[in-house]
Amino acid sequence: MEGTRRLTVWLGVGAFLFCVPSVYCFSVAAQDGTCEANGSVYYVGEWYFLDSEHCTQCECTAEGAVCARTECTALPAACIHVSHYPSDCCTRCERIGCEHRGQVYDLGQNFQPSECEQCTCDNDGIARCLVADCAPPACVNPVFQSGKCCPDCKDGPNCYVDDSRAQIIPGGEAVWVDSCTKCRCHDGQDAGYWEGNRVATCTHLPNCTISEGEN
Repeated sequence: MEGTRRLTVWLGVGAFLFCVPSVYCFSVAAQDGTCEANGSVYYVGEWYFLDSEHCTQCECTAEGAVCARTECTALPAACIHVSHYPSDCCTRCERIGCEHRGQVYDLGQNFQPSECEQCTCDNDGIARCLVADCAPPACVNPVFQSGKCCPDCKDGPNCYVDDSRAQIIPGGEAVWVDSCTKCRCHDGQDAGYWEGNRVATCTHLPNCTISEGEN
């Protein structure tokens, strides 16, 4: 072929190997009808790989050695562990899956790397995660518990009586905080729902005087 480079390799007594790089090879037969390579003699019909080039496989024919280079297939997109042994031509994929923060997961596996994340190992080898968006807690003293992302209101919905934050009252019912003042904060059962209001709404009885000792 015009413009094609050829490589000539000595295979043994009376045999030369002519190669078109990365495509195919052929040889002129030895005088005794055998093929010599790798320090050994091969007979017609035998297959062998060249020690000097593990990706080149040859067949000994009556016309001489006919060789071709092995084309390696692409590794799977989700391959996370590869190996290449000295005797191999192509790299091997030992495991497919996803690697996320140093941990390995199988394809299709759902996992929770933290309390606030839910992840799935997709078929392309990428771990895709959703992060929880916590709603404002319906209390002023939420508690974080192990294994949960969002805080809980252990004592139920509540709020502060006033901006001093000195007193907390439960939500959903009116509470007399002194003899003249009634306060209320919302919870989920109210028509308006509890929307993160941290201070109660209070009403004061008109012309009411707080008893001595209540302050």
